[in-house]
This record gives sequence, structure tokens and C-alpha cells, in this order.
Amino acid sequence: MSERSPESFLDELLAAGLWVPSGIDGIYGRRNPFDRVVEAVDTLILRETADDGAEIIRFPPVIPRATIEKTGYLASFPNLAGSVYGFEGTEDEAVELAARVQRREEWSEFQTPIELMLTPAACYPVYPWVASAGPLPEHGRLLDVQSYCFRHEPSRDPARLQSFRMHENVRLGSAEEVFAWRESWVTRGAELLASIGLGAESVVASDPFFGRGGRMLSANQVEQELKFELVHPIAGEKPTAIFSVNYHQDHFGHDFGISTAAGEAAHTACFGAGLERITLALFAKHGLDVAGWPGDVLECLQLDAPRFHL
Repeated sequence: MSERSPESFLDELLAAGLWVPSGIDGIYGRRNPFDRVVEAVDTLILRETADDGAEIIRFPPVIPRATIEKTGYLASFPNLAGSVYGFEGTEDEAVELAARVQRREEWSEFQTPIELMLTPAACYPVYPWVASAGPLPEHGRLLDVQSYCFRHEPSRDPARLQSFRMHENVRLGSAEEVFAWRESWVTRGAELLASIGLGAESVVASDPFFGRGGRMLSANQVEQELKFELVHPIAGEKPTAIFSVNYHQDHFGHDFGISTAAGEAAHTACFGAGLERITLALFAKHGLDVAGWPGDVLECLQLDAPRFHL
């Protein structure tokens, strides 16, 4: 438990000039040194996984609607999804849209959904791309992805952003290979966080599935221990998940037609490191002045404290 409330921690971040308000809860500009620490955490993950041989690929923060539809995300989390809209009207409609904007009247009827949505999870673009390459190699594949993600849940809790960055590794292969990889990262994730002074507890968790059916899915997820979260106090009464390790079984293998070299539906797992959440945990634990952080933490993150400035 943290002595700070989420709202008071948000006020501290804004008063210190580390974050800049946008007028919308959960959407903030991030200034130096906050964003430098985010980049340092991202680089730390790359260093710690360098010997694993992951293929590094980066996707933009938008994703085809067809991919989201295949994942089942809209059935499970319709309240969190973000769609992209565009103007496809006539010249007269464009003039009317502009006039309504100037008069501060409602104008959204002139916007229609296009073929893109905002990416809710960094790993989602991986599955159709991997499927397009045919069966997996003999020992599967490991991919490193990082992206801005979006989830529509406005809040004044700084750890519950609407737009945030996730660094993930995705393992695809046989059930045995993928499960063993998932198990190893429950320990490796805790060790990585401990190296920067963040003691984290591993807890069995579930995703926030929507509705009555979602409560059953959550219960099944907990019962089968498909999701582990590494939690650490940031602000408020409960510790916050800053790192998660998820086992999807053959869900994405079936939905996207990803097969192993043996011709079976591939199993998948991923770890997800919340870059802003880990950074928030660092500032909450070590203080808002990076120059005063413990030397071993700065060394591990390869940060030169005297160079920090707003």
C-alpha cells in the first residue's frame, strides 16, 4: 500500500513538470526526465533479453479492424476499444462540418469508421504476420514488440492511462515450449524489476472481461492460472500490475491459423512490461528527482543523473 492517493501522485507529477495535462483524464504529455526513464526501461528490457534471440519488430499504434475482430477483443472488452473514424463525405458536407465546428455544434455524424482501430495490445499485430509465413520453424518463434496502446478507461489514476507503451515478447510454438517459456518469465520478470529496486509480488490475475459472460471467463483464467501479474505499490491502497506474463493456450493459433512444424495449432504466450507504469513505480519509490536515485539503480538503467533537466 502506498501512502499517496492516485490523485495526489498525479498532482505531484504535474506540479514537478514531469507530465503535461491535455484536458482529458488519462492523456498526458511526458517531459524530460520522465520520458528518458521510460526509454531507459525499454532499453534495459532489450539488454536483458538480447541473448534470447528474439526477432525485433515494431508496429504503429493502429491496427486493421479485421485483426481486432479475429482476436475476440471486441467481444471481451468492447468498453476499452478505440475505433478510428475519417471523413468520406462530399464537398458540401465538408463545408457543413467546418461550420458546425466553428459554431461548436456536434459534427461527428460526418465521420465514419475506417478500416483501422487503435492498438489495444502490442502483440496483436504479430499473429496475422506470423500466420502469413506458413508453419512455424521446428522450435517456434520469439518476437520482441513495443508500441503505444490504447484503452478507453479515463481516470485520474496516473497508472491507468488511456494511451501508454507496452514492451512485449511473444513466444509461439508447441504447448510444452510455450508453457516452459511462460513459467521462466514469472521469475525473470521479478528479477528484472528487482535490479532497479522494485520488489514485485507475483499474483494470479485475470483480464477485465466485460459483462456476465466475462465474469466466467475471468474465473476460468484464474482457475487455469493463465495470467500472472507482478505487482508493486505506486499510489493507493492496492499494488499495481507493472509486468504481466500471459499464456493464451492455442487461442491465437486457432483464430489466425498459426501451426507448428508438426501441423498442430500453435500455442502462444507473452510477457508485457508497462513502460509508463514501471517508470511511475520508479518515481514513486525513489523520488521525483532522478539525480537523487540510488547509484545502483542509475547504473542499471544506464542513466547519467547530472544530465537530467526539464
